[in-house]
Amino acid sequence: MDRFDAMRLFTRIVERRSFTLAAEDLGLPRSTVTDALKQLEARLGVRLLQRTTRSVSPTLDGEAYYQRCLRLIADLEDAEAAFAGVKPKGLLRIDVHGTLARHFVLPHLPAFLSDYPEIELYMSEGDRLVDLVREGIDCVLRVGDLQDSDMIARRVAMLDEVTCAAPGYIERHGLPESIERLDGHRVVGFRSSATGGVLPLEFTQAGAVRHITLPATVSVNGAESYVTAARLGLGLIQAPRYHLEADFARGTLLPVLQDNAPTPTPVSLLYPRSRQLSPRVRVFIDWVARVFAGAAERSAGTDAP
Repeated sequence: MDRFDAMRLFTRIVERRSFTLAAEDLGLPRSTVTDALKQLEARLGVRLLQRTTRSVSPTLDGEAYYQRCLRLIADLEDAEAAFAGVKPKGLLRIDVHGTLARHFVLPHLPAFLSDYPEIELYMSEGDRLVDLVREGIDCVLRVGDLQDSDMIARRVAMLDEVTCAAPGYIERHGLPESIERLDGHRVVGFRSSATGGVLPLEFTQAGAVRHITLPATVSVNGAESYVTAARLGLGLIQAPRYHLEADFARGTLLPVLQDNAPTPTPVSLLYPRSRQLSPRVRVFIDWVARVFAGAAERSAGTDAP
């Protein structure tokens, strides 16, 4: 194993806090990982990792060496990518909100992988703010306003939101004519992954934003269950319009209170501030930004008179 491969291996061990997980990520036997780390420590003459039965963490020397490795690896990958015909390659780990993945990312993914055939993509689904470094994730695609973090965020879209309900719900509870006349109505509650609380409904009125809390018949923490519960007539919901267009076309859900629509919801790509972007992460981020820009252009064309 050459020195740069040993550096890549060492950085993965630090990030995953595990010899076993690092070996799985890199497709190596665990014994190879252990032997390579021993040889690296022997060559440097310092102990890089503190090992316990449950975890692995860098020593002070190991943390300093880790930061230098990140810069050297990034410089090497940039140098290789600068030559004509050399395309990014290697394992790319991303975490994407499930509905965004199915609606925006997956339909365009064959073209991306055709352009970059040596990139191996691993995509997990979630909506929590993962620890990218600890979990070995290169970048995440998230919906909503972002909490303070040490990650860099690149906004790629603003999603129009809409309030809606099933015809059966409207038959039982009536069509809400204004936000002042929502007494007696109920919602399908959506629980925040950050706080665990049920999010209030949001409306715009005369240029201001109003939040209204209504009783929840049922509360969920998944986007698909949220929309399914609304289809069953269990309450009002607010969700991105793209997720509901098929229901509006079939008549299984109906938009309501359209003059007081919720504010648009941002979509952002996040990646670690402490890690210089590798070429494969950079091309993926740029590609995702283009995918959302194209979707926005098509939507604007559809909405144009």
